[in-house]
Amino acid sequence: MPTHPDTGLTRLYSDHHGWLYAWLRRRMGCSHNAADLAQDTYVRLLNSGRFPSQDQARPYLLQIAKGLVIDRHRRRLIEQAYLDALASQPETLAPSPEETALVVEVLVRIDSALARLKPVVRETFLLSRFEGLTYREIALRLDIAVATVRKYMLMAIQSCMSAVTDSECA
Repeated sequence: MPTHPDTGLTRLYSDHHGWLYAWLRRRMGCSHNAADLAQDTYVRLLNSGRFPSQDQARPYLLQIAKGLVIDRHRRRLIEQAYLDALASQPETLAPSPEETALVVEVLVRIDSALARLKPVVRETFLLSRFEGLTYREIALRLDIAVATVRKYMLMAIQSCMSAVTDSECA
C-alpha cells in the first residue's frame, strides 16, 4: 500500500469518488447522505494513513463505506430509541438539543463497547440490566457459575465505563 497521502489519496479520490458516491446514493436513496458518507470514507482513509493499491481500491473503499453505512444506521436506531423514551417524559424534563446529542453519542459508544464483548459477556450484562435477572438466575440460564457471572458483569461494566470516560475526554 502506498503511504504518501498527497499522491495516494489524490489519485484514489479522483479515480474512485464518483463511483463511490453513486454506489452510496443507490444504497441510501439520498444524495446528501451519500455525499457525506463518501467524504467520511476518504477522511477515514486519510486518518488511517493506509492507501490501497489501485487494483484493491474499490473493495477497500467499499469496505470502509459499508462500515460507515452500518454505523449511521445503528446510530439512528439508538437515537430514535432515546427520543422515543424521552417522548414518554414530561416536557419540562426534556434535554436541550446539545444534551440530547451528547447522550446519543455516549449511548453509541456504549453500544459499540458492548458489541465488542464476547457474546456470553454481553448476554450476561443484558440479562442483568434489562431483564432484571439476579446473578443466580443468569448463572442457571447460561449454565455458568455465579462467580463467572460476577466476572462477566465486571468486564461489561468496565467496558461501558471506559466508553463513557473516552467520550468525556474526546
